[in-house]
Parts: sequence; C-alpha cells; structure tokens
Amino acid sequence: MGSPKQLLPYRGRSLLRYTAEVALASNCEPIVVVLGANSDRIHPTIANLPVHIVENNQWSEGMGSSIRAGVEQITRINPHLDAVVVMLCDQPLVTASKLNQLLEAYQVNRSQVIASAYANTLGVPALFSRDLFPDLLSLTANVGAKYLIQQYRDQVYVVPFPEGAIDLDTPEDYQQMRIGVVPFKKGRRKKHQRE
Repeated sequence: MGSPKQLLPYRGRSLLRYTAEVALASNCEPIVVVLGANSDRIHPTIANLPVHIVENNQWSEGMGSSIRAGVEQITRINPHLDAVVVMLCDQPLVTASKLNQLLEAYQVNRSQVIASAYANTLGVPALFSRDLFPDLLSLTANVGAKYLIQQYRDQVYVVPFPEGAIDLDTPEDYQQMRIGVVPFKKGRRKKHQRE
C-alpha cells in the first residue's frame, strides 16, 4: 500500500477506527484490536475507544501471529468465551449487522466455523467456536483464518457476504473506492454509489 492502510481516511476517520467502531456496534464483546507494524502511529487513532489493544511484536512473521496474539488476549480477558470472530480492517463494507449475523448463525446451529462467502471463496469475517481455540493459538505465522476454514470445511456454516470481496490491498483499490468504483478480488469491479 505504501503507507499503513489502517490510517487511510474512510468515512471521516481512519479505516482502523471505522472498523473498530463497527465491531463495537455489534453484539461482539470484548473487542480486541491487534496492532503490528507502525503501531506507534496507529495506536492514537483508537486509544480512546473501549477496545483492548494488543501489540503483536512478531507481526512480520505473518497473519497467524496476529491471530494468536488476539486470541491469547481475548481469552485472558474472558476465559469462558464460546467463540471468537476474526475480522480485518481492509474490508470496509463489513457492518455490525453482518457480524451479528455470524453470531446468530452460531447460536442456531453451533457449527465449528461460521464463514463469510464471497468471490467463490470462504473467508473473514468468520466465527470460530471455542473448540477451535487451540487451532487458532497454534497457527503457523504464515497462515491465517482461511487456512482453518479450509481445514474444517465439513463443519463450516456459510453466510453469504458478496461485499466481503471488496478488499483494499493496493493504492489503486483505495483510489477506486474513493471515486465510487468498488475493487473486487479476482479482477472484478462493480459500480458503487458514493456515500
């Protein structure tokens, strides 16, 4: 991206702050935010939110290390959690209602994993049941939540979320979002009304 994507302006605030506010507006609690590279610059943008911030000093090892740091922190805060939801800040169209939909699906069917479906794949935001906490805590550094979703594919309940394909990975993705063209993975693009 060339600069920390967490600090990109989105809807009048940083992308990370917006994402944290979405999580706070959902029925998920507690909320843990994992910071990695540039945490000294990013931390102030969410410091006054009622979230638990953990710094992952092994961030350069990959996504798995951040998931481990988050799960370690959240289980220290509440050792009796039934499940955790993993989400990223570069999917700007995730909403509190979408997160609540994951929780509701889990309450109804108690599947090991509740995953979002988009762009012919399954991914985050995704909910992982308590039974999978050891798997989350033992992820190798270079794999993320998608790896576990594939490992437990026969125990995944799927929630459609086509907007999940909108992912800000490059400056071009961000520019397209700003001018009203939403970047989709796999080269697909869709017109999106400005807000």
